Amino acid sequence: MIDDKDYANQISGRKLTDVFKELEQVRKYYENENLMEQAKKKNSFSKNATKNYFSGNVKESYSSENTNKNYFSGNTKKAKKPFTYKKAISISSIVLFILILIAVLVVSFANSTLAKNSLASSDVITYDNSNLDIEINRHRLNANNIITANAALETIKEQVVEERDIPFEIVRQEASYLPKGEEKTIQEGEVGKKNVTVVKTYENGEFVEETILNEEKTLDYLPQIITVGTSEFLYKLQAHIGDTLYLNKDSILTEEPDSSSTEVAEIEQYLDVKLLELPSEDWCKVSYDSVEGYIPSSTLTSAKVTPSIVNKNRIKKILDKVDINMYLNTPSGLTLDDYKKIFKNLPQDVNDIFEDNAAIFYEVEQKYKINGIFLASLGIHESQWGTSEISKDKKNLFGYGAYDSTPYDSSYEFETYEEGIDLVARVLTKYYLNPAGTKIYNNETAVATYYNGSRLEDVNIRYASDEGWHEKVFKYMEYLYNRLK
Repeated sequence: MIDDKDYANQISGRKLTDVFKELEQVRKYYENENLMEQAKKKNSFSKNATKNYFSGNVKESYSSENTNKNYFSGNTKKAKKPFTYKKAISISSIVLFILILIAVLVVSFANSTLAKNSLASSDVITYDNSNLDIEINRHRLNANNIITANAALETIKEQVVEERDIPFEIVRQEASYLPKGEEKTIQEGEVGKKNVTVVKTYENGEFVEETILNEEKTLDYLPQIITVGTSEFLYKLQAHIGDTLYLNKDSILTEEPDSSSTEVAEIEQYLDVKLLELPSEDWCKVSYDSVEGYIPSSTLTSAKVTPSIVNKNRIKKILDKVDINMYLNTPSGLTLDDYKKIFKNLPQDVNDIFEDNAAIFYEVEQKYKINGIFLASLGIHESQWGTSEISKDKKNLFGYGAYDSTPYDSSYEFETYEEGIDLVARVLTKYYLNPAGTKIYNNETAVATYYNGSRLEDVNIRYASDEGWHEKVFKYMEYLYNRLK
């Protein structure tokens, strides 16, 4: 029989898992020995019982009644011993062996742990356990369960140095130049880097846990910066700095954000400004016709909040340019819908001539670069709203070709009003409105036979003998333009 102390010394330098495996084999061996011993005993008892039964002399060896009787009568007989003295010694040896083995394993594991810790970095932090309360485990250890559970366990520890990311920080900053609640990233975040010395534990190839021994930062992270809007004004208008805003009423542009400050300009309703800054919720710094100043926030709106104001702004800008000195060789900027609106249901257009040809005036403006409202006003003036004999009989709204001595007979006759409108537009463009050599329609150039300038008063010199002709025509132009309001 191997001495327990000698065996413990032999296994002290071996792997924990190998020892558990051998211990498991020893346990199974003794279990098999006990099973064989019990089987022999059972077989012997069975044979004796059968023999006594058939001889008619059956004795109850383990009757409690007989035992008590023999004991008090002084005739006590020794009962059969279920285990021999030799077996008792074997079991006590096993228990002693297991206890010694557990103690050896604990010492061996402690030594192994100390050896591995000595290989770690000198920066390993030690802990003082003197103040820790230790709870005593009063539950009995089951040696068999410990041996079985650990017989097949293979534990590996390794120390490695890994490069790991340092997550970046997210910083939020309030911004009065953004609509309330709106977020805008002004700096993207970048992760940092660090070298981490770590001890990793694996059991049967599966990662179990890790212990960090040391961390060394190699690269700082870059924080992500997000601005969060706080402006109620911008939120209400769904607008941003740099957007175009519109006046919902007449207002004054001032040098400073104060109503008593010096006036810079007057801005009429529907005109637009560019939003530059938002010094407060009550005042906005804006740019109007290249002039900067401050205007009350309450006088502004946006296209998203008031969609119709965009078209009103366009019409307002067109109407602001209507002047007797405006250039007639420049398109009006009106749309086809604008022309239809201007000529619809004109009270003086009793024969609906101008309403029916509204699209024609728009088209010749696009083709010949002539102001279509001027052309229509000229036709209204010359034909008395299409009621003259020349207009009705010859579809000639302009009296084109007529001489003062014989106006009716000398005037041109057209198949349609459209034909006459188109011809007069080309003549004015080629001979009256543009300097010689100006590129006009169909790759032609202006002849400028009667050119004195591009304004109404300039055309009046060579086109009409009436010196007040340009003023009369302009009144019709103002009338037609104002129907857009």
